[in-house]
Formats: sequence, C-alpha cells, structure tokens
Amino acid sequence: MLLVGLGAVSTTFIAGVIAIRKGLAKPIGSLTQMGHIRLGKRTEGRSPMINEVVPLAGLDDLVFGGWDIFSEDCYSAAKTAGVLEPGLLEQVRPELEKIRPWPAVFDQYYVKRLDGPNVKKGKTKRDLAEQVMADIQKFKKDNDLDRLVMIWAGSTEIYMTESEVHQSMASFERGLEANDPAIPPSMVYAYAAIREGIPYANAAPNLSADIPALVELASHTKSPIAGKDMKTGQTLIKTIIAPGLKARLLGVTGWYSTNILGNRDGEVLDDPESFKTKEETKKSALDYIFQPHLYPDLYKDLCHVVRINYYPPRGDNKEGWDNIDLVGWLGYPMQLKINFLCRDSILAAPIVLDVALFLDLAKRAGMSGIQEWLSFYFKAPVHAPNLYPEHDLFIQLMKLKNTLRYFKGEDLITHLGREYYD
Repeated sequence: MLLVGLGAVSTTFIAGVIAIRKGLAKPIGSLTQMGHIRLGKRTEGRSPMINEVVPLAGLDDLVFGGWDIFSEDCYSAAKTAGVLEPGLLEQVRPELEKIRPWPAVFDQYYVKRLDGPNVKKGKTKRDLAEQVMADIQKFKKDNDLDRLVMIWAGSTEIYMTESEVHQSMASFERGLEANDPAIPPSMVYAYAAIREGIPYANAAPNLSADIPALVELASHTKSPIAGKDMKTGQTLIKTIIAPGLKARLLGVTGWYSTNILGNRDGEVLDDPESFKTKEETKKSALDYIFQPHLYPDLYKDLCHVVRINYYPPRGDNKEGWDNIDLVGWLGYPMQLKINFLCRDSILAAPIVLDVALFLDLAKRAGMSGIQEWLSFYFKAPVHAPNLYPEHDLFIQLMKLKNTLRYFKGEDLITHLGREYYD
C-alpha cells in the first residue's frame, strides 16, 4: 500500500488495519471486510461474505509506505492528527513508528496553506516522477512484495481544468520535461504509478489521473484507475437522501449545505482556490441525481449552496448541516433539516481499505483503465468521456456487487423478480 500523504486519513487507516489484525477493533464501515453479497435467486438463500466470494488480499498481507512533506513517523503523525484515542494508539505504536515517509513531490503553488521540509528536489517534473518510481521499486524489493496499489491521500490542490498538455501522453511527457504548471504533484504521482503498472486512486477532488493522457497510459500499462474525492460525510448523506426524494417525485427548490472542520484538510480548504476544487465535486452530485432536464417542474430552479468553514477547535470532528426546501402535492412547501456530526478520517479509513483491495482485485482480473464500478466510494466518479456519472448510491452499490458477481461467473441480479411468480 503506497499512500501519498501520511496525515490524518492515512494514519487512521494504517493504525486501524494494525488494530484489526491484532483483534483490538472491528473493521466497521468496510464492505470488503464486513459486507455480504447475494448470489442467485432469493429462494436459494446464498448470501456469503464478499471476501469469501472474491479473492481479496488479506489484511495480514498489507505493507505500508508513503510520502509526506513532514518527516515524522506515522505514530507521531497520528498523535498530531488527534483522531484516535491515545490508548489505542499506544497498542499499535511499535508498528506505526517503523513507518517513516519518504520525501514528497510538493509545490506550495498548488496547496497554498501548507509547507514542509521533507520535499524532493529535481530540475524537472520528469526527474521528480523518476524519483517516485525509484521509491516504488525500492519499496517493492525491500519488502518482497508481489503487487502494489497507490492512493493519493494528500491535500486538495488548486482548481484546474484540462489543457493541451493533458490531451496525450506525448504532450504530457513534454510537459514534464518543461515543468508545465498544468501538471501538479498529484499528476506526477499518478504518472509514476501508472507507468509502473500500479493501480491508482485519487481520494481528493483535484484533477489527477482523470485526464486523457493518463487514461491512455493506463490502457497501455494495464493499470486500473479510480476516483475522485472520497464520499465520506455530507455528500454521502446527499447521495442517500436525494435518490429517495426523487423516487417519490418530491420537488426541491433549495439545498443549503455548510460544514465546519478543523483538521489539516479544513485548513487547506480555507484557501479559495482549493475550496473551488472541493466545491465542484460536492455540488455536482445533486445535478446528476435530480436530472432537472427531465424533471423541470421539480428541480429546474434548485438553488444549491455549499460552504466549508475552517474551525480549529473541532479538529477532525466535522459537522455538516443541510437545510432542504421541499415541494409536495399541489405545490405545498416543506423542509428537511439534517445535522451530521461525524469524524472525517474515521469515515475515510474504510474507504481507503476497500478501494485498495478492489483495485488490486481488478488488476488481477485483467481490468485496466477507469473502474467505474468503484463509483460507490467517490463524490465525483471518474467515467468515460461520453457518459454522465452515476451518483445514486444505491445504483452504485448494485453496479459494484454485479461486477463482483461477474468476476465469479454468477448471474447478475436485476431485481425484476418475475421468476418467482411465473
């Protein structure tokens, strides 16, 4: 497991896996560890656990490494993050202290609110990418590993859109040589991973592997890719609630969302350029779920507002408020109010685990390029250019489980159910 960024999310994930291996905790929130899947007809009564159906890597097989702009080991980083209770951290301290980050590819131009000393030096971005590839190769050799997966768990970079340098591998590699500003650090990591044939996922909202050049490279090196921006708190709730409102054809005139967050992610998002990147992924889900072009009477004039406020006293404990203005029968107004007090890294950690294990499975199954079946985990799912993304959480879960059935040669489940009554 290669993690770009060993901050709150990564250390909570690593510490959690070690604690679970020691029998100190349960893998709550992880589909790969606790989820069941129905196989065949309902009358057959077959609902084994997912990890009994498909050959996922075991938790005992995971080895961790990564990069960060701060040089402290994972135990110290976890203490700084303040997510996990000291009592649990002490029980996994020896393993965490052994994991120290390698110098990171970093440029403060792309993340204004952060800076750190543990940074790679290189004349070109191509040079930096080759240094990352050297780290990957050494880690694999030193730990006698068969396979690797890389996940970008770093901070949100400034908002960027596709440009000419992103359109082909030839132009992208010229851009690396020329230090093109349209290639941020996350793309350097994505390029290095995909060049090495390693599955890559982007857990942040910034433009990364979801550009034509790197999708093209992934098809050549047979690398599965997925992302972007893990669906943890408020957007998770939106993709649960919005499909229900649409299913009942209740109108929505307004959806106001605000968050307070005090961890490093909140500090980074306090910069308007980084917030713009996050805002795009948080706002897009409702547009695709409600389909206002099909239901103009219900959703055409939806006012959707998203706010994130950096509030240090909360640390990793995030609070999200949603006010939803509804319209019912005969145009009568109603309101729904949701207050979600959650823990950012606690919700993210099981997603990191599931995405890593499923990407490794995809690689072994011979799948490469965009893995849309993993949309279940992301706010802005990467998808083919001629498709719209599917944001309905329940359709996403059906897609994921049908993909697992496909891997095993089991019948795909449509939920039609006529066979029980014919």
